[in-house]
Amino acid sequence: MQIKLKLMMAAALAALFAGSQGAAAQTRTTLDIYVVDVEGGNATLFVPPSGEAVLIDSGNVGAAAVRDAERIMAAVKDAGLTQIDHLITTHWHNDHFGAMAELAKRIPIRHFVDHGPTVQPNPIIDEFLGKTYPELYGKAKRTIAKPGDTIAVAGLDWRIVTSAGEALKTALPGAGAANPSCASHKPKDNDPTENAQSVGSVITFGKFRTVHLGDLTWNKEFDLMCPMNRIGSADLFVVSHHGQPISNAEVLVHGIHARVAIMNNGTRKGGQPDAMKVLYASPGLEDLWQIHFSQLSGQEYTVPGMFIANLTDEPLSAMPVAPIAAPPPGPNAPPPPAHNGPAFWIKVSAQQDGTFTVTNARNGFSKSYAAR
Repeated sequence: MQIKLKLMMAAALAALFAGSQGAAAQTRTTLDIYVVDVEGGNATLFVPPSGEAVLIDSGNVGAAAVRDAERIMAAVKDAGLTQIDHLITTHWHNDHFGAMAELAKRIPIRHFVDHGPTVQPNPIIDEFLGKTYPELYGKAKRTIAKPGDTIAVAGLDWRIVTSAGEALKTALPGAGAANPSCASHKPKDNDPTENAQSVGSVITFGKFRTVHLGDLTWNKEFDLMCPMNRIGSADLFVVSHHGQPISNAEVLVHGIHARVAIMNNGTRKGGQPDAMKVLYASPGLEDLWQIHFSQLSGQEYTVPGMFIANLTDEPLSAMPVAPIAAPPPGPNAPPPPAHNGPAFWIKVSAQQDGTFTVTNARNGFSKSYAAR
């Protein structure tokens, strides 16, 4: 009798749990996108009306992993989710996969997507890919993405356009026009790192389109966008590589004609003048939103404060007008201004007709954008 009663109670709780998730999905009419602050890493959560959620990347490794997993979970809870249906890891750098194991302790992850083996082995990633990652996807499903693949997400058209150093060969529907920026493009040195392996996505919800290419770098952007633009235009561009100038070539940024860009940068990561100039000069760009101010921008290139989601633990008395140069990397580099306290996301809520609203969770500032 006790066993039967326990089974009945478990079934009732499961039904209630599923019912609440279903109710949340039924009442949601927008595609909600949360650009989460993981201190210059990446974590972007997509939640369509169906409630079938996709997370791109999972923040930083090491001591920051718990912090970043909790920040992602705050967005998950705000969206009313009980699982992450798909986790796309763009590439195997510590600031993109680092909190995955911590996140998996907090919420079920049903499908793992990545580009395959790393091209930059090191002890941390070797341990993760050799032991931790197989344990995670062994309980779920894993897909090694290829350009041209689709990710089946109810209510979204999700296309993989780059992966493992390769780019889409055939234009997406409605794309394929000549890209005028290709003629003046100047290549950079080939990038042998994981950045160039990034899994890139184009996501369509009705008439609303988003481009998210991870940390894809300069020459690979050219491969995707030239001589013809294979992905077309976008309403939202999640700025590549935290707003660094080894990515964000004009062939991409100007080619997609995004109306809004969101830059998931750090206090001293991304936002260098060369990248900001390309963004600000992009045809049709109405606004740039930032997760942080960047010392590398200075006041000269930083957006107004209402468009910036996060401050620092110790408020700065002033911000220089001129951008600073990034110090050489290494153990002797001074730490950037710290931000381990309360964190705020930038949220996009898009309608199928192409209208959308962007909200800064720190100050509540919100701006709506009409359909094209």
